[in-house]
Amino acid sequence: MTHLNPYLLRALPNEDIFFYTKRVDNSRLVREADPKAKVECLSTIGAVCAVAAVLMTSFVPTVAGITAGYQVEALKQETVRLLNERRGLDVEEAKLRGPERLEQLAKDQNMISPKPDQIVNLNTSASEGTVAFNVSGKKRK
Repeated sequence: MTHLNPYLLRALPNEDIFFYTKRVDNSRLVREADPKAKVECLSTIGAVCAVAAVLMTSFVPTVAGITAGYQVEALKQETVRLLNERRGLDVEEAKLRGPERLEQLAKDQNMISPKPDQIVNLNTSASEGTVAFNVSGKKRK
């Protein structure tokens, strides 16, 4: 009778199969072009472009409206600024045209009031539409 070793392991499944690797050189192979792949690629590009065009045409009016709103507000602010500037210029003009200032300027430049014989009245004819038209060239009294 043979004595079996009680510490021996039982055989594993597929223990007798051996795997070997073999190097394959595929560097000389050339891949053939697939005509279906080209059609799929072009159709995908076309679909993406169509979706982009639809999205852009749907967003363009909204963006244009927002931009126009900003422009309107900027123009309103500019109008207010220009009105304030005009008011300031009107006040400055009123100060410069004031009788007190004109009299002071006349005194500073040694100007005097004209004598009655120095005054020239212009012939104002409403029918001709001319206001400053001197026919005779003579002084009137």
